[in-house]
Amino acid sequence: MPEPVKKTVSAFTKKPKTTEVTAGSAAVFEAETEKAGIKVKWQRAGTEITESEKYVIKAEGNKHSLTINNVGKEDDVTYAVIAGSSKVKFELKVKEPEKSETVTPAEVAPAPAASELPAPPVESSQNTEVISAGTQPEEPLDPIGLFVTRPQDGEVTVGGNITFTAKVAGESLLKKPSVKWFKGKWMDLGSKVGKHLQLHDTYDRNNKVYTFEMEIIEANMTFAGGYRCEVSTKDKFDSSNFNLIVNEAPITGDLDIRSAFRHQIILPCGIHYFPKLTKIKAVVRTSEAKSESQSDVDVWEILRKAPPSEYEKIAFQYGITDLRGMLKRLKRIKKEEKKSTAFQKKLDPAYQVDKGQKIKLMVEVANPDADVKWLKNGQEIQVSGRYIFEAIGNKRILTINHCSLADDAAYECVVGEEKSFTELFVKEPPILITHPLEDQMVMVGERVEFECEVSEEGATVKWEKDGIELTREETFKYRFKKDGKKQYLIINDSTKEDSGHYTVKTNGGVSVAELIVQEKKLEVYQSIADLTVKARDQAVFKCEVSDENVKGIWLKNGKEVVPDERIKISHIGRIHKLTIEDVTPGDEADYSFIPQGFAYNLSAKLQFLEVKIDFVPREEPPKIHLDCLGQSPDTIVVVAGNKLRLDVPISGDPTPTVIWQKVNKVMSHQAVPGTTYNEFICYFHCPQLLFESEGRVRVEMHEDHCVFIIEGAEKEDEGVYRVIVKNPVGEDKADITVKVIDVPDPPEAPKISNIGEDYCTVQWQPPKYDGGQPVLGYILERKKKKSYRWMRLNFDLLKELTYEAKRMIEGVVYEMRIYAVNSIGMSRPSPASQPFMPIAPPSEPTHFTVEDVSDSTVALKWRPPERIGAGGLDGYIVEYCKDGSTEWIPALPGLTERTSALIKDLVTGDKLQFRIKAINLAGESGAAIIKEPVTVQEILQRPKIWLPRHLRQTLVKKVGETINIVIPFQGKPRPKIIWMKDGQTLDSKDVGIRNSNTDTILFIRRAELHHSGAYEVTLQIENMTDKVTITMQIIDKPGPPQNIKLVDVWGFNAALEWTPPQDDGNAQILGYTVQKADKKTMEWYTVFDHYRRTNCVVSDLIMGNEYFFRIFSENLCGLSETAATTKNPAYIQKTGTTYKPPSYKEHDFSEPPKFTHPLVNRSVIAGYNTTLSCAVRGIPKPKIFWYKNKMDLSGDAKYRMFSKQGVLTLEIRKPTPFDGGCYTCKAVNECGEAEIECRLDVRGNQMNLMDNTNTAMKNE
Repeated sequence: MPEPVKKTVSAFTKKPKTTEVTAGSAAVFEAETEKAGIKVKWQRAGTEITESEKYVIKAEGNKHSLTINNVGKEDDVTYAVIAGSSKVKFELKVKEPEKSETVTPAEVAPAPAASELPAPPVESSQNTEVISAGTQPEEPLDPIGLFVTRPQDGEVTVGGNITFTAKVAGESLLKKPSVKWFKGKWMDLGSKVGKHLQLHDTYDRNNKVYTFEMEIIEANMTFAGGYRCEVSTKDKFDSSNFNLIVNEAPITGDLDIRSAFRHQIILPCGIHYFPKLTKIKAVVRTSEAKSESQSDVDVWEILRKAPPSEYEKIAFQYGITDLRGMLKRLKRIKKEEKKSTAFQKKLDPAYQVDKGQKIKLMVEVANPDADVKWLKNGQEIQVSGRYIFEAIGNKRILTINHCSLADDAAYECVVGEEKSFTELFVKEPPILITHPLEDQMVMVGERVEFECEVSEEGATVKWEKDGIELTREETFKYRFKKDGKKQYLIINDSTKEDSGHYTVKTNGGVSVAELIVQEKKLEVYQSIADLTVKARDQAVFKCEVSDENVKGIWLKNGKEVVPDERIKISHIGRIHKLTIEDVTPGDEADYSFIPQGFAYNLSAKLQFLEVKIDFVPREEPPKIHLDCLGQSPDTIVVVAGNKLRLDVPISGDPTPTVIWQKVNKVMSHQAVPGTTYNEFICYFHCPQLLFESEGRVRVEMHEDHCVFIIEGAEKEDEGVYRVIVKNPVGEDKADITVKVIDVPDPPEAPKISNIGEDYCTVQWQPPKYDGGQPVLGYILERKKKKSYRWMRLNFDLLKELTYEAKRMIEGVVYEMRIYAVNSIGMSRPSPASQPFMPIAPPSEPTHFTVEDVSDSTVALKWRPPERIGAGGLDGYIVEYCKDGSTEWIPALPGLTERTSALIKDLVTGDKLQFRIKAINLAGESGAAIIKEPVTVQEILQRPKIWLPRHLRQTLVKKVGETINIVIPFQGKPRPKIIWMKDGQTLDSKDVGIRNSNTDTILFIRRAELHHSGAYEVTLQIENMTDKVTITMQIIDKPGPPQNIKLVDVWGFNAALEWTPPQDDGNAQILGYTVQKADKKTMEWYTVFDHYRRTNCVVSDLIMGNEYFFRIFSENLCGLSETAATTKNPAYIQKTGTTYKPPSYKEHDFSEPPKFTHPLVNRSVIAGYNTTLSCAVRGIPKPKIFWYKNKMDLSGDAKYRMFSKQGVLTLEIRKPTPFDGGCYTCKAVNECGEAEIECRLDVRGNQMNLMDNTNTAMKNE
């Protein structure tokens, strides 16, 4: 899993930008570097640009420029400028020169008047405004998040379309990011895609930019509000908020009031709202000579003031046909909603704020001197540093500073007895990983500490090992630690089983690191060597081991060496030294170094050299006394960096002259005439000719010997050194070969090949110089590209020049380097290899089948591979070969991204094999092959109609509805389709028929009664047929009943009779609706619904009143448009009887509280709001108290208590495991009390439980 990208420091202070120029002109790109003198390279499409007439490159100090002359279309590519490790890409866009066209006067159309010009389209609405190329602003780049372009606020009118666009940079992403669109706080719009909402996404391969679009079609007023776009990848998260404003469409003077009635909106309270009828402009025509004048007429105001008897006249005047709908709405309009007297402007239903930000809640009161109270979850808010109250005129403002999750609550503003409610949602931003985990390699038993840094202090994170969540076990193997923004995972006493991949997860990112635990092994890079020294000299034993933390002891003849002023023991890094100053004969012994904890014993011997002085007679020829003179050549080996001290005893009388020479190499500035040697010449009798003792290579002269010294031996010091001694009696000479051995040179950068899902093969060449000792093996190290920590992959030296590295994470970029090791030590590291990414090709596509075959085509389909991997999927290759051949031929040009393909232009009768491969960055997958050869030949298939289930019975439609009947079928070759109605051929002008290879469609735009009947569909292929019959019934509203009669009136009753309607609307009459109206008010009230008889008795009429009756008939389509009304009213005569109401004893309704619905035990998940509910009754209304574990909850802001119509609810906001327990509800009134209890269990993941435990312990 890739780690978060770390921001690198650029070498450029000014970067070249993408430029658009006209073909034939010149383009200039400029860049500035931090320092002058930095070498800058320019590239075109990945190839370095050399200076020429077309490309002019200039550099002045820290300013650099590239000029491209005579720009052509071929120059429209990507360019780059490189300085050090910084590389900046930019583009040159070439546009064609504008062509001026001459327009003849005859072709020039008259310009429309200003009033006739259409309004300019809104950019976010129907059409996108096109900005000229010369003035087109650059898209704002987002340097922090994932967005290149964030969606902007938009505005649209009702019925218009709008598109919101978000662009995401894909250059650093391994796969397509996940994008979600939200409305408000939680509504995911992915499930709302349909007629009014479409989501689209595209990918620009040239610019490597993903484009995501949300298109809103035919917007209405409910679409207004806040929206949010969230984009996420494996280790990144970003979001962007934007708003949509929907404006009402302007109302024109020619609006049809009938169409306005059809556009009704049913509000949540059940009211039918006609937005287009609010204000209607009526056109009054006075005469042909006078111009038309318009006046605003509110039809509903006229209807409200007019008497009911004038309704029909007004409706006819203004073209209203839906009388019943008009009466229903008019009745509801009369019930006007009571307006607020205390508030001019109330709080919005909800507010949202980010955690840590400030928010203001504002109301406007009618009385500027009114006092207000602010409540939070029913508790009054007191003034503090976080809560600030303001009164500005008639505005009352509550300001909440530094919002936290505790402020996520319900708020009220109270003025007198009126209240305004709202709810505040505090959004917690995603926690990002700002500093990722680092890979670690330790020895068994060592302590491991993984460290990462997140964007918020005290954040909750989740640790996993190889996909399994880590918890605190009883043995406390894993320890979790928080220090501000830093998170730690500590493993004490690591073992081999602790090796693996460790992951830290937050709600906004993921980071992965690998832990390798190795057995303790110690390698000796340099052992101690035997020494031969003389009196008063210094002896140094030195060794180098692989582990710098290993300690050890020095032994002398088996006994531990105790350091003192003369004997020093040092340990610096991997090097251990034993230094003996002023060597004496007593120091001659066997010395050993033993590392602690390892079975190693490094031994060497110190030999003391005694210089004996013999009596030499006068006139003795010079003599060089060396023990190795018998060998040829005489070789002395010294380790690079060490000191070489060679004592050469000489004798002779008189005192000889000593001359040192280095064959074929200059050692001194004094030349010997006649020779090719450079000499060090020392004369005893001429002290001034001695070499200075400060030189690195020098000769020191003593009475009976000379000393040749090389301080810090280097490779250039290798060679043959010749010492010559001369006196008048004679001369002597000796050749000494000095060989300098060193660690090897670093190998060249390794090469990576055979890259797989989690492995690769590393190859390298031996170093050019082995240090004078054979190379014993190699050590390989690996690191992530964005990391600084190198991990060793082998502890045993690699003898071969190849190695297969494993246990890598797919999709992460790695680098490799090599060390060469000889007997002296380990070389410097090689240059890092080219970065590489372990990526495996996808698996082969699945379910590869033949969908259809014709005489020249084959249709194939398949499903995506089961495993795609981090490399994504670029497309598919489809190939075929003839049966018996081995040559596979591409069936399609290039790659296809679809999961189906139609192979055309094939030869009839050929037998072909087909195969398909999936392609990504890593290469091709295995091939999916169809088992049997496919013969390119049309297959004869009997015609078969698959009649849908709903068409097997009578299809009933209403008049005016659209009919769209789809009938699928099968048959090859394509069958002939014949439609018949009642045995006659269909009229193509009245009914639409559309046929395809797989179905036939019958389409009627507007159904009429004459469309009813039996439709027959026939398929025919040669002499084979199949047919089905579809019965269609078109129904309409029935006519009114006939011959309504008022048969009799007696007492409080009236008897009615009628006959069925003449027109039943082509459907069975289901019943009748009987209504009555008092003659005084003429308001109609329904007496019977769905009454099936043709006679009835209307009872409970009022004495002294006269009543009219009307009857509607009803079928499947609804009630009839008109009703049959009685001609004469029914008069209910008064009688002389007086009514004496009986006397009743007043009943005592008081009763003690009693729970009618108990509390129920619940088990919920931590972090989600939950409620406990019960029901109680009691008179007078009881007071309610809630307890948790016998503790009163009324003062706790975490709990909200509701009581509505006897239903009691306790809301627990975002419960934690500590909110579990026994909850009690107690109801008390003056007649008694009752209580009921339940148990609440809160389940949470282990991580949240441990964090809450720590928090609780800290609070205690």
